[in-house]
Amino acid sequence: MTNSRLTYHVIGAGPVGQTISLALAAAAHIPVDELTADLVVLAIPGDELAATIDGYAKAGIWKAGQLVAHTSPDFGYGVLEPATRAGAIPLAIHPAMRFTGTSIDLPRLRDARIAVAAPNIALPIAQALAIEIGGEPVVISEDARAAYAESFSVASDFSAMVVSQAIGLLEEAGIENARDIIGPVVRSSVERALANGHHGLEPFDAELGE
Repeated sequence: MTNSRLTYHVIGAGPVGQTISLALAAAAHIPVDELTADLVVLAIPGDELAATIDGYAKAGIWKAGQLVAHTSPDFGYGVLEPATRAGAIPLAIHPAMRFTGTSIDLPRLRDARIAVAAPNIALPIAQALAIEIGGEPVVISEDARAAYAESFSVASDFSAMVVSQAIGLLEEAGIENARDIIGPVVRSSVERALANGHHGLEPFDAELGE
């Protein structure tokens, strides 16, 4: 695949779609504004995915041999079954990062792990695509997808909520530069947690406060 260039079309004008499109262009693939592209990437919210895929299937959009990928953390390649029935090749490609919609997204994508899933025969294609857009592919089985999605949600949504709450406490107390105070605490805590790996949480774990 690295020796062949694909035409591609990204559905979704949000930060994820914009960054994926830039990354594919940087890998010398060719953007086109049509659903007959060699590769169609659905960079849309997970709750819109199934209906969109099915709607395009009923409209006869998908074609045999076409690569159809989505970027949702919530689903593997099974959600693309309507496209698969038409002969398309289903790929799940989710960069494990939060997109900001700014210029920092593309460099961050190059450092990200990318969760990939596809039928066994197509898995090398998903892995090659992940590498071409700059990340390192990690295969997530269909059985493990729910755990992966929950882990991603906890790591991103819950941590953002906690950081926001901590900043809010300082600001409500009239303490200036709350972000500057909390930033090093968060970064050092996350680095320590990553170094230590998983361990069971105790209600008053003194180890966490050391």
